[in-house]
Amino acid sequence: MNNCTRTASREWRVIQNIVFGQRDTCRPCQAAARFLSRGQATAAKPASGTHTEEKPRLRAIDLARKVQQEKAKPSQIEPPMSAQQRIVTDLKRFSLQLQNVHPNVLAKHLHRSVLYKDKDVVIINKPYGVPVREDPKVTSITTVLPVLSKMMDGMKVKSDSQLFPCLGLEKETPGALLLARSEEVLEHLLNLHRNNQIQRKYWVITVGVPVPSEGLIDIPVIERAVTGSQPHYKMALSPLFKMNDAGDGVTKVRGHRQAHPAVTKYRVIDSRNGCSLVELQPLTGAKHQMRVHMAYALTCPFLGDHKYSHWSKLAPQKLPERVLGKLGLEQSKIRYLPLHVLAREVRLPGTSQDEISVSCPLPKYFTQTLNRLQLTLPDKTD
Repeated sequence: MNNCTRTASREWRVIQNIVFGQRDTCRPCQAAARFLSRGQATAAKPASGTHTEEKPRLRAIDLARKVQQEKAKPSQIEPPMSAQQRIVTDLKRFSLQLQNVHPNVLAKHLHRSVLYKDKDVVIINKPYGVPVREDPKVTSITTVLPVLSKMMDGMKVKSDSQLFPCLGLEKETPGALLLARSEEVLEHLLNLHRNNQIQRKYWVITVGVPVPSEGLIDIPVIERAVTGSQPHYKMALSPLFKMNDAGDGVTKVRGHRQAHPAVTKYRVIDSRNGCSLVELQPLTGAKHQMRVHMAYALTCPFLGDHKYSHWSKLAPQKLPERVLGKLGLEQSKIRYLPLHVLAREVRLPGTSQDEISVSCPLPKYFTQTLNRLQLTLPDKTD
């Protein structure tokens, strides 16, 4: 065997080691290697009449190394996730799983999350990202209520009890969800709600500090069209007063017929690092009224509110560098940040007792954000 053949054979073994991770080859493979090596040795000799300065051909060993490098690239490109990014990713994955599971699976999850129940009402801890109303694309809470009702009755075959959502929550709002156990109770609860006898409190994390730290926002809201490169609709303020021409007072204007009354009571619990933990109590039920009031009336949007952080466009929320640093997030990844609002408490008159008061525990992602922003929770006596 000449030197060229030995060199080509060794090169073939190196290629196998790089691409396939093999150390030894069987005799047929060695024969094939010798056959290929002869061809390579023959091809390596310049033909008569050709130029000696011809561009050298790419060796097989170089090609094998290039393939190996391409395989190793994806793991090198992905940067390591921070703790906050991991929690956000896990939350998104968990909410998507709940939306696509079998109705019985979601019903079991809700059954384990019951906060309060009696013969008239049930209060459950609604998970983040799961819609209350029926949605043909995903599994909703309304869809699984018949199964949940049977589970609460011990899966009795002749059970005719029902569950009805009374005061709904948005898809991105976790927390205490009130359910009625009959149509008569549902109508009674709706009457209590219309007369402001059901008290609901929400905890939100806002970007910015509301001034003053406590107050009442009484500004109607209306749905308006936003024109531009991405035309869309969103709720907006429809005030009944505006600044006069002199700039030293306000004058009353004609109210829009399609505007909805919206009244929100708010109280700052704690503020630090450019953000605040705020308690909100809506006194009316206009669509998105709390988000609109905080974003447009007090210029303190909810953390993770990508809809109302901008008026003229649809874009991820823009956070100050200080807040991004505290959260351990990059602005390019901020679109995955969830809406930080929680239906914290429900209070209503009870039939067998003076008052029903139920508080909902904080989700993991909510607590993690509070800790990173160094926002403290109120004392239980508050």
